[in-house]
Amino acid sequence: MTSSFEFWDYFVFTAYAVLILGVGLYVSRDKKGHQKNAEDYFLASKSLPWWAIGASLIAANISAEQFIGMSGSGFAVGLAIASYEWMAAVTLIIVGKYFLPIFIEKGLYTIPEFIEKRYSTNLKTILAVFWIALYIFVNLASVLYLGSLALETIMGIPMVYGVIGLALFAAAYSLYGGLSAVAWTDVIQVIFLVLGGLITTYLALNAVSDGAGIFAGLQTVYDAVPEKFVMILDKSNPEYNNLPGLGVLIGGLWVANLYYWGFNQYIIQRTLAAKSLRESQKGIIFAAFLKIIIPVIVVVPGIAAYVMVNDPATMDRLGQMAMNNVPTLSQADKAYPWLLQFLPAGLKGVAFAALAAAIVSSLASMLNSTSTIFTMDIYRQYINKNASDKKTVNVGRLSAAGALVIACIMAPLLGGIDQAFQFIQEYTGLVSPGILAVFLLGLFWKKTTNRAAIAGALASIPIALYFKVGQNGWSDSPFFVDIPFLDQMGYTLLLTMGVMALVSLSQNKGENDPKGIPLSRSTFKTSPKFNIGAFAALIIIAVIYALFWN
Repeated sequence: MTSSFEFWDYFVFTAYAVLILGVGLYVSRDKKGHQKNAEDYFLASKSLPWWAIGASLIAANISAEQFIGMSGSGFAVGLAIASYEWMAAVTLIIVGKYFLPIFIEKGLYTIPEFIEKRYSTNLKTILAVFWIALYIFVNLASVLYLGSLALETIMGIPMVYGVIGLALFAAAYSLYGGLSAVAWTDVIQVIFLVLGGLITTYLALNAVSDGAGIFAGLQTVYDAVPEKFVMILDKSNPEYNNLPGLGVLIGGLWVANLYYWGFNQYIIQRTLAAKSLRESQKGIIFAAFLKIIIPVIVVVPGIAAYVMVNDPATMDRLGQMAMNNVPTLSQADKAYPWLLQFLPAGLKGVAFAALAAAIVSSLASMLNSTSTIFTMDIYRQYINKNASDKKTVNVGRLSAAGALVIACIMAPLLGGIDQAFQFIQEYTGLVSPGILAVFLLGLFWKKTTNRAAIAGALASIPIALYFKVGQNGWSDSPFFVDIPFLDQMGYTLLLTMGVMALVSLSQNKGENDPKGIPLSRSTFKTSPKFNIGAFAALIIIAVIYALFWN
């Protein structure tokens, strides 16, 4: 598809790249007479306004796996995959109301730091090392791989060059400027991301309706494949194991979302950098509303592509170009790149910039958070407790560069895109229930002990593996069960919390644990603006589910 790019496409994309680098380096500059310190580098001087926080949350979250993977899932499954986005909006509201007040009151730099204040330094170190490994070998490597694969599919750029190019682009401003550069450029990234996504959605729906417009296109798509607009799948659906009916609303998806949005350093870090708790909570609400519209720009185009390739009249209208890389159910992830080739000159550059924005912003966020955990929880804890501000910031930059080099080496080794995506889901899905249990009981049950947290974290792995074995062909045995992966996560969380409760009660420390967190009604009091925004978002999501239940 390289030949389909024209001058204006290259011009738009180059302008985007120059804008991002220019803004990133501008906000990274040291103010006259002021040496950048740890708070400046890792928490953007605690100066972020609500709209920058909300935009940065979404930019850090949306990457190639959403644009490519979720569009492919829209092609193969339909709107049901949007539950990952709409349930995330609900989760963000919970995080803003119940988690952020405690995190900000404790003045955290990192999520492992909470573990130290609530449990012990040893447990904090174990989890810090785990998260650094997770971010480098799973998150950074997979985003580089999926992103470079997308560039190879759309532009014909060889994978090695794609990996190096994306890495250098993200490093060019994020390593020097820290969270300030990441967050402020994320505002621009989100504009490109949403604009490019909406352009692709409009194009797809307009093509389906033979030029009658977006609303006629939506009606045409709905009439052609009403089964693709079912939100709650029944057991007869071949995708039930991935999206297990009501389990999506009341089961393990809550585990994935609460872990990701509440206790994931590269997500939560920008909320810790707010001017105030109220500003951070407003940013959370803004992100929740952005989450509601994400399926429109990543899932709907996939459904429209499915209708297009299965309608001979539409394929005839599109001409010979439509025959290039036609997506199929077995290769659904071709849907989004296939749609991009129909965009006119200039707009194709905008859509490509949107994809690049999604990839680069996620990379920059992960790099910054990896370096924050290493510097604050490992370096300053064990290597140099009295490091100066200059030394601390330099270590942050060097550790981010080191993480990026390792991830670049790992990225091409991940295999095919489906395996890479499964690699992310299954690896994090095995450990996230245990970590979530440690945090939830630590936050909201004062009797939880350090020994219980360690026991729960360790016990969660064999519990998760027990369910995994049942899913992998041992379900005929009376000792194993075969249940969907999301349900496995839900049961693993509940059983792990049970283990932690038993260990805590056996120690009989009562309510007097000095590390227990005192809670009151005032702790979770939110502003009228937050409450109104939260109710509005919840009503919109409830209406969506009511309309497309089955």
